[in-house]
Amino acid sequence: MKKVLIIIGCILLIIILAIMILLFYMSKVPAVPTDYTEKVPTDGQLEAKYLAMGTHEVSYFESASLNSFQKFEIYYPTDIAQNGPLPVVIFVNGTGVKGSKYPALQKHLASWGFITIATEEEYAWNGFSAEMCVRYLSMLNEYKEEGKENIFYKKIDLENIGITGHSQGGTGVINAITEQRHANTYRAAVILSGGGNKKVSQEVLMWDFDETNIHIPTMIMASTGDADIGLVTLEDMQSLFRNIPDDVIKVMTRRKDIDHGKMLYYGDGYVTAWFMWQLQENQEASKAFIDEHAEIFNNRFYQDTQVNLPTP
Repeated sequence: MKKVLIIIGCILLIIILAIMILLFYMSKVPAVPTDYTEKVPTDGQLEAKYLAMGTHEVSYFESASLNSFQKFEIYYPTDIAQNGPLPVVIFVNGTGVKGSKYPALQKHLASWGFITIATEEEYAWNGFSAEMCVRYLSMLNEYKEEGKENIFYKKIDLENIGITGHSQGGTGVINAITEQRHANTYRAAVILSGGGNKKVSQEVLMWDFDETNIHIPTMIMASTGDADIGLVTLEDMQSLFRNIPDDVIKVMTRRKDIDHGKMLYYGDGYVTAWFMWQLQENQEASKAFIDEHAEIFNNRFYQDTQVNLPTP
């Protein structure tokens, strides 16, 4: 009997070690492939253009934080000293997907002339980590001390801040732009596979949000795979789109035949085009959404597309 218990104990120990090794491995695997800009299929000239890397080389800066999200992670154009102030995109994390899990996504936007900022937040639904990013950027933009270089001094365009979040981060986006202290700071938002089943969000997870208070241009994207697992159905998206006031520029679309996790980066061609339009006033990028022959309506990888363009 003692021998049997020893054998069982050894088996359990092996299983526990295997699980620990697997979890460690998974923690190191990026959520976004480094070569996604070359591998994601496209079906439009603008989608392909803005999925490709931009013209700027990219550098990285981080700063520790005493908050639960541990640190601020910033990617920016290396030539920032010769440019700027530059617009900002804040990333709000999905469940289990910290900023350090998707550097490729941040580098891509930075290569198009944006400053990006993310954190290691694991519970981002309330938008607090995004709020702290705004506060940190405001401080960083003004920080100047003799003998110490601050490459971001007066180089952050605080009048042009965008925000994007995937899954739980989508809910975080809504709360950041409606409930947090600096909600009125933002100029554009992207909700990726988030803000889904509101009953589950509010009653089960206690992730409350009110999309009727959104007053900035907002793009809602999800995948048909989200609906397959009950996370974000077409009805959920339509409800979210409908509840955002009609005096707001808003876009809704679904990417075909990809799973929930891949939506973090498969829509990035149009996400980049959206921020180029909203934060850099790039009129070419706007044609992906607003022209009478808007590309997003004719892209075979997307369906259920709706666009609301209020009359000026």
